[in-house]
Amino acid sequence: MPMPLDDLSDVPDEALLARYAVGDRSAARALTLRFTPRVLGYATRLLADRAEAEDVTQEAMLRLWRIAPDWRSGEAQVTTWLYRVVTNLVTDRQRARMRRAQAALDEAPELADGARGAVAGLIEADRMAALDAALALLPDRQRQAVVLRHLEGLANPEIAAIMEIGVEAVESLTARGKRALAALLSGQRAALGYEDEGTEP
Repeated sequence: MPMPLDDLSDVPDEALLARYAVGDRSAARALTLRFTPRVLGYATRLLADRAEAEDVTQEAMLRLWRIAPDWRSGEAQVTTWLYRVVTNLVTDRQRARMRRAQAALDEAPELADGARGAVAGLIEADRMAALDAALALLPDRQRQAVVLRHLEGLANPEIAAIMEIGVEAVESLTARGKRALAALLSGQRAALGYEDEGTEP
């Protein structure tokens, strides 16, 4: 019997997915409410394009629904699997962008500025806008590691599983990404209100 959403808030992800697999619509709704904002935020930060991020989010959730009947409990966390799917979908889109850019070099330099405008409505704080702009300049793998660790709050072993690399590689990517971000944001300290603070952006 379907349960009210309030009663599902403490139900583990795997249990909800199992319920969905046997036709519990309330479980599907609970999972959608639980995962969609996180997945959309992650995809938006990697792609710097809200519309593309929405497409990726929809595709990732569709893949989750498709795999639900075959889900093997204990092999991976649902969140780990979902982040990996999003990462792969984003990588595919970034490769497609590169192919299009190589075919039409005239359009390539303007992509980042136009894409940032698409997400400007979601980002109210100047600091977040500056961070997103700086993130967009990082190499793809560094950006993925930094976003997963410092914005999504995942632990290094889970990031390693998502990115399909070792924990040491995650640590290296994260450290290099943080150093690059600090360098990119260092000239904006006063504009971002950090001049009188002891911390860096």
